[in-house]
Amino acid sequence: MRIIEGFVLRPLVGEYIVIGEGIAQINFNKMVSLNPTAAYLWESVEGKDFTVEDLTKLLTDKYEVTEEQAAADAAALAAKWIEAGIVSE
Repeated sequence: MRIIEGFVLRPLVGEYIVIGEGIAQINFNKMVSLNPTAAYLWESVEGKDFTVEDLTKLLTDKYEVTEEQAAADAAALAAKWIEAGIVSE
C-alpha cells in the first residue's frame, strides 16, 4: 500500500485531518479525520510502501497492545483508508 500523492495530514484545532491538495485531488470533496494514533501511523508510513504488518509493528512498538489487537486495528484502518481513496493497494 501507499498513500496517494497529494494527500496530506494537517493538524486542525487538536484534531488531524487528511485533505487532498493539488489538481489530481480536485474531485476529492471530503476531509478524513484521524485520531492521534492513526495520525502517528500516517506520519510513519508517509512516502513509503507499507503493509498491514508494518502498521501492526508500529502499533506494538509504540503502544501496550497485543499483536492480535494491533493486527485487527491496522487491517481495519487500512481498509478505511483504501475505501476513502487516500491509500492505494
